[in-house]
Amino acid sequence: MDKRNMVIDLRVKREAAQAEAERILSVSDKFNRSLSTGDKERLDRQRADITAFNERIAELEGQIAADEAAAPMARKYAPKITSVREPGTYRRDGEFSYFRDLHSARNGDSRAMERLHRNSEEQRGVTTANGSGSAFVPPAYLTDEWIALARPGRITADRCFTQDLPPGVGQLSVPKITTGSSVAAQASELTALSQTDMVTTSVTSPVATLGGTQLISRQMLDQTTGNVDQVVMADLAQEYGRALNNQVLNGSGSSGQLTGLLTLSGTTSVTWTQASPAVAGSGQLWGTIASTISQIHAARYASPDSIIMHPRRWAWIEAAIDTTNRPLIAPSALNGPNNSLGVASAVAAEGHVGTLQGLPVFTDPLIPTNLGAGTNQDVILVARMADVMRWESVPVFEAFDQPFAGSMGVLFRAYAYGGLAARYAPSVGKIAGTGLVTPTF
Repeated sequence: MDKRNMVIDLRVKREAAQAEAERILSVSDKFNRSLSTGDKERLDRQRADITAFNERIAELEGQIAADEAAAPMARKYAPKITSVREPGTYRRDGEFSYFRDLHSARNGDSRAMERLHRNSEEQRGVTTANGSGSAFVPPAYLTDEWIALARPGRITADRCFTQDLPPGVGQLSVPKITTGSSVAAQASELTALSQTDMVTTSVTSPVATLGGTQLISRQMLDQTTGNVDQVVMADLAQEYGRALNNQVLNGSGSSGQLTGLLTLSGTTSVTWTQASPAVAGSGQLWGTIASTISQIHAARYASPDSIIMHPRRWAWIEAAIDTTNRPLIAPSALNGPNNSLGVASAVAAEGHVGTLQGLPVFTDPLIPTNLGAGTNQDVILVARMADVMRWESVPVFEAFDQPFAGSMGVLFRAYAYGGLAARYAPSVGKIAGTGLVTPTF
């Protein structure tokens, strides 16, 4: 690669880093919250990369200018350099289907195999493939749908501090200090300073496999106009998002499952016992949420950053009115009454819906509603989700004829690996109890 193309490549990488930095800031602005520790670290890395790219671009441009000044005649008669960027092999509106080529390549189609290899080269450096030789790096737009666009069912999972899963690991381990150093006043000059040996442990997580299959007919694969990718991918991605989020919330920690937030031990558990539940008033939900926040402050010395509840619970909170029939949750920050307890930012079945006590509220339909003795209670999470670490691998897609060749079927398999570990279990507050029975309106 010559210097000019190196500059072009660096500019593209710089633009990608700038876009990622802007995305991190825009997410913070969208949800009206400060950057988490993980977001700050990622933002710092992007800014450091941008600075490095700028320095290298300036260096190469200086070299190019020097070369041109030293060889004017060579530059005059040299062929013009043109940068050509070809479109990706597999595109959302392209003529080639990634899934169709996966199948065709297994049956000896050399052109399909060539396209798969070319796509892998196009994606190299963006991601890596896992799995056997029958798997290839998926095109970027499919990965985006799998991870970014599979929103239904990923509400709580996407609130975690998310990282790429390291390759070749069977268990994830995060070091944790249980006894720290000590600092105290020196008794007198030349006397020993305070000294306490640190004691460490590890927070661990298994690497779980989440996958699914889809059986389609050979006729659909061969005769469908356009790409079948969107049909298959949308179904698999949506179910993957639901399964992933269910693991983050309700995973048992056994039989290949992750340990979910609702089964995690050592959390800040608060029981709200109330025969006549209400939002405001003595012993009601408002004070219970404040108590949970206070307990997290005392245990973690840091604030929670999210309140997560079932949509039915948020609807019940929005329906609450005071003695003069004014809503306790104002419909907007601009038009609401000054004495409102919270703000509703959107009417949504899931996702960010408003704020309570200064914290963003997210509704997640996968919060269970069959808890408690009467199997009719839900639960509210008040948590510092920046302390919950989640790892996720790039998805792998494969195609198989057997054992469905006799019926002209093709089996597509998709799977990914993931892990989950709470660095500080007390950062996760769980409100449960009879106050959270099926709400009445």
